[in-house]
Amino acid sequence: MPSAPGTLYRGQTEGMWSWVAHRVTGFLIFVFLLVHVLDTSLVRVSPEAYNSVIATYKNPVVGLAEAGLVGAVLFHGLNGLRIMLVDFWSKGTRYQRHLLYGVLGTWVVVMVPFLVRHLGNVFGGE
Repeated sequence: MPSAPGTLYRGQTEGMWSWVAHRVTGFLIFVFLLVHVLDTSLVRVSPEAYNSVIATYKNPVVGLAEAGLVGAVLFHGLNGLRIMLVDFWSKGTRYQRHLLYGVLGTWVVVMVPFLVRHLGNVFGGE
């Protein structure tokens, strides 16, 4: 199978983008956890500083970031299950494209109701 122009990758496009998305979501989750540990540790240093930092999180931009975080965690987890199936199921490589579409479909089915509720809270002022 010839590679795409300008790349060395020789597999299917879906597999490449799944690989990239898995690494990007993993990195973003790591950054969130790092920030979360740091801001939570402020409570031991200065409860006033902790309250100040937490107060800055109560705005729509952070609400959108929270939605992105949930989307990243959900995709990363579902894609991790797909990777395990591809690695450990004897027919996994044969059905890896179908499994990816299943991951994306499940992601949409779970994210749409979450986004409706979450963004309603963020922008509705509940």
